[in-house]
Amino acid sequence: PLWGNISWGHSISYDLVNWFLLEPALSPKEPYDINGCLSGSATILPGPRPIILYTGQDVNNSQVQNLAFPKNLSDPLLKEWIKWSGNPLLTPVDDIKAGQFRDPSTAWMGPDGKWRIVIGSEIDGHGTALLYRSTNGTKWIRSKKPLHFSSKTGMWECPDFYPVTNGDKKGLDTSVQGNNTLHVLKVSFNSREYYVIGTYDPIKDKFSVVTNDFMV
Repeated sequence: PLWGNISWGHSISYDLVNWFLLEPALSPKEPYDINGCLSGSATILPGPRPIILYTGQDVNNSQVQNLAFPKNLSDPLLKEWIKWSGNPLLTPVDDIKAGQFRDPSTAWMGPDGKWRIVIGSEIDGHGTALLYRSTNGTKWIRSKKPLHFSSKTGMWECPDFYPVTNGDKKGLDTSVQGNNTLHVLKVSFNSREYYVIGTYDPIKDKFSVVTNDFMV
């Protein structure tokens, strides 16, 4: 295939300077990812319980969303990962095209206790960050409205959505909200990375851009 045997590499470090290569965390072996384990993200659920959400290219070359979790939570290096028996989590249905549904983001939690993710897509020719919600990380429901979309671009890939503060050099957890918090939506298209900054209403799940919006 053009991109080769797309897998998730796995390295560990004790100091973030020296890294040791392990066996791949995810390799294309199942019908739902046999043509590639594409991009995705990791999230730490309560417990703590880390999970990976990733896009698989299935036997029909449709892009589907899958779940993986550590084989042994007591292993501090999380060397081995297991794919969930209920995969695929999400498939391209309704107005989502089979080849335009990929790259789930790191999840964030709203005030209602539900997790949210965005997934890159193109709906009716518009670049779109589809929004999904879940209470447990295994069952995700699509929101009626996307988090954001653009009539000026095509397919969005590798979306990220995260909070930032004004003047604070420290990073924030993805679920942090507050009056001094803005949010960044980053997407990839046309082989480049783009972002906009805006305000986010976590109750209405409404993202309002405050910078010049190249994506509108």
